[in-house]
Amino acid sequence: MTATPAPKDAVRAAFDKAADNYDAVASVQRAACDRLLALVAAQGFAAQRILDAGCGTGYALAGLKRAFPAADLLALDFAPAMLRKHPPGIAQPLCADLEHLPIAGGSLDALWSSYALQWCNPRRALPELARSLRPGGQLWIATLGPGTLAELRDAFRYIDNDEHVLRFQPPEVILDAAESAGLQVLAAERDTLHAWAPDLRSLLSDIKTLGAHQTGAPRRALGKSAWARLVAAYETHRGPAGLPASYDTLWLIAKKK
Repeated sequence: MTATPAPKDAVRAAFDKAADNYDAVASVQRAACDRLLALVAAQGFAAQRILDAGCGTGYALAGLKRAFPAADLLALDFAPAMLRKHPPGIAQPLCADLEHLPIAGGSLDALWSSYALQWCNPRRALPELARSLRPGGQLWIATLGPGTLAELRDAFRYIDNDEHVLRFQPPEVILDAAESAGLQVLAAERDTLHAWAPDLRSLLSDIKTLGAHQTGAPRRALGKSAWARLVAAYETHRGPAGLPASYDTLWLIAKKK
């Protein structure tokens, strides 16, 4: 059984609201981008027109500009407040959805997307991303897998049987959707990145600031007893750096056939 993406309007509203404080807590998102940049560099690929699809506040744009100084960069996000955080002049901003790109077919040399594909249906989004690439063009992706926020899911089992955390698509679904879209996978890696917080309230606040709280069943307020059980359950995951939040991450490099 695969997951259904969260409603797009709710996700857009969450990221619009998160834009002002997003960068302060986005250490995992930056780490995912940095690792994707390293994988891209290993390809030795030349690109003149690159789209960052789901660009957020634009962290990846500086790295892409360094790696491809002569390239024309486009930056797309469906949350307008995120686009307003970009340094002026670094990329042409586009406010749109990954599943409906305002891009001519075959017009891109490369398409970058980090921590955005998980909000889409991969069997709709990947054909659209592939459509925008020229033959031989490359797709560079980091996306979340089903182990994301596993500690939170585990802790909520002590409260009720609701699904409080969305189970993102497993890598095999993403890889199959990429192949079906006419993409040849060149490299794929999977690893778990961690964010840390001193206590559960701070950790949940950081998740909300990242816009990622729109990930499951609607929440109701917890009573004191339920909150105490949730805290106790999460404390079993505590490590030397504090309480962890896991981000199960798939990095993917693919070429349009």
